[in-house]
This record gives sequence, C-alpha cells and structure tokens, in this order.
Amino acid sequence: MDMRPVAGSELEYFPCRYGASKLVFRGPQKRLQGDYVVVLGGTETYGRFVEDPYPELLEEATGCEMVNLGYPNAGIDVFLSDETVIAAAKGARLVILQVPGALNLSNRFYTVHARRNDRFLRATPMLQAVFPEVDFTEFNFTRHLVGALAARAPERFALIRDELRKVWVARMNLLSATIDRKVLLAWIGTRRADEPAEALDDGGPAFVTRRMIDRLRGRIVDMVEVPFRPVEPSEDMVYGEAERGAARLLPGADTHRRLAEALAPQVLETLRRDATQSFSVSSGTTVKRSPTRP
Repeated sequence: MDMRPVAGSELEYFPCRYGASKLVFRGPQKRLQGDYVVVLGGTETYGRFVEDPYPELLEEATGCEMVNLGYPNAGIDVFLSDETVIAAAKGARLVILQVPGALNLSNRFYTVHARRNDRFLRATPMLQAVFPEVDFTEFNFTRHLVGALAARAPERFALIRDELRKVWVARMNLLSATIDRKVLLAWIGTRRADEPAEALDDGGPAFVTRRMIDRLRGRIVDMVEVPFRPVEPSEDMVYGEAERGAARLLPGADTHRRLAEALAPQVLETLRRDATQSFSVSSGTTVKRSPTRP
C-alpha cells in the first residue's frame, strides 16, 4: 500500500467507545474479557497519522491482546476520572502507560478541561496573584499559557513549573495505586529522561525528569525509552496537507516499530513472572514475601 503523505489523504481510526465512557478511542474495539493488556497514553499511543500504532505492533509481536486506550492530548486527569478506563485497567494482566507531560493537569494555578486536558479553562486566584498583569482570557490551551508565562517572567514561572512537577508525581502515584496492576512505562519524547527539562522547547514529555520517575511508587515494573526527533513527516505517515504541521511533531511509523520492539520482551517477561508467581501460590509452593509489619 502506498503510504506516502498526500493532500487530502485520510486514515481510518475505527473510533470506538467502551462501556459508559465518553472518551472515543482508536479501534478496532476489543472485548475487555480474559487475558489482555491495557495501553494508556496520549496522541502518540492513539497513533495519529500512522497506520499501525505501537499497541497493534506489540500485539503482533507478543501474541497478547492489546487494548489501545490512547486518547489525544490526554493528561493523567482524564484517566483518573473515567470509571470505564479504571475498570478496564483493573481487569488487565498488565498496564502499559505512556509517560505523560506535566502540562495537562489541574493544579493550584490553573484548571484544565475534564476530558480535553490540553484545554485551559481558568486561572486560579493564586495564578492571578503571581501574574496580575496577564489577561488569562486570551488563552485556550495549556501550552500557549505556559509558554507565554515562561517567556514573560522565568523566575515567577518557576513556581508554576515546580507545582506542576509535584502534582504530576502525586497524580501518577494515585493512578498506579487506583488501577492496582503492574505498570510498564513507555517514554516517547524528543529527549531522554536524563536530559534537561526546564523549558517547553527542551522536548517532551514536558517538564518530566528522571528524578520524578524515580519518585513513582506502586507497581511500576520498568521504563522503556524511545526518543525521536521532530522532522519533516516521514513517508510512512498518512495525513492531509493541512495536517503537515501537526504530523511534524509526532513520531512516525519507525518510532512506533522501535517502541514495540523495545516493549515486547519486557511485556513477555512481566507476564511470564506474573504467571509463575500465580502458579506458585495456587499450587502451594512457598513464595518469599516481605515481613509483615505491625
């Protein structure tokens, strides 16, 4: 099939919903029964502009059913507030979570839309006090807001960046505890976790650092990193001419392939260990456990 980008080309995403959720995910729709793995993430996990996103490639590589619950521009809040997503994750054998940036979540300085987390809704009195000269009605998106505030007063903006990082760690830990399943992190960004993340143009996931990853608790198994560089859209992406700018910011099919290849052995090993532990417990074999605390 000729996958070269041409004006007016369209890609079929087979949009679907699960249960009572108002979120529209990429299909084909899967049955949330039996053994399956849930993949949570944003636009990259959804697989915009690519025919075969990494959850689908990962299903082919592992033989495990992957339920793609990637949602465009999703922050942590959209998953925490959706009972259907939480139930699907609770029923999975494993959850793969694309590491989200720290922009699209409500905090003490601003609130975001409940489903479209990239939408800025309102500034809190605290933000208005820090930036009294700013007219916040001019902003509709979190990236526009954060970029403008950082450019206006870097020292004052540092207060907001620190808040975003604290809230991000707290919400990620809450999500992990809520779904109560082993979580494998997928880092998809234009830099590595060890590289600087002080400014928006440092690359995504925005403002997230290795130190923040190290503060995550719960049942985090590991993290797979697959960085990519934003370049002209690759020939294996499908988009209309008006979408060229958006396509340039997203990973192409090669990045999705590399991510699936990196995740596959981790997924299989985690599921193997889980099955072994379950067998040991059910068969009466002694299993080493941490000492019980009073």
